[in-house]
Amino acid sequence: MRKLHAVLLLSFAILLFASPVFAQTPPVNTTAPSSVNWVAIASAFGMAIASSVCGLAQGKAISSACEGLARNPGAAPAIRFALLLGLALIESLAIYVLVVAMILLFVQPIK
Repeated sequence: MRKLHAVLLLSFAILLFASPVFAQTPPVNTTAPSSVNWVAIASAFGMAIASSVCGLAQGKAISSACEGLARNPGAAPAIRFALLLGLALIESLAIYVLVVAMILLFVQPIK
């Protein structure tokens, strides 16, 4: 528990002392386009996180469905319906993140 507190305190200190870096003034030449597209990077990270979580959730759902079928083969239709409905809802998370990422990428304000 002490190690967790030390890690949290260290993380907070790093963020506290690093915050002035983000408060810097923009470059003098404001007509040049920015070399880094932060929206694209954030969208890619969001999609990667959502896809990995969806993959883990789908694996857990399929594992539980297989275990349920092994324990009670007579309930196969009900388990199959619940599995397919759950997989569709889990996959919709990744689709929603993809839609939001595309909106952020293609509908950026004009500078």
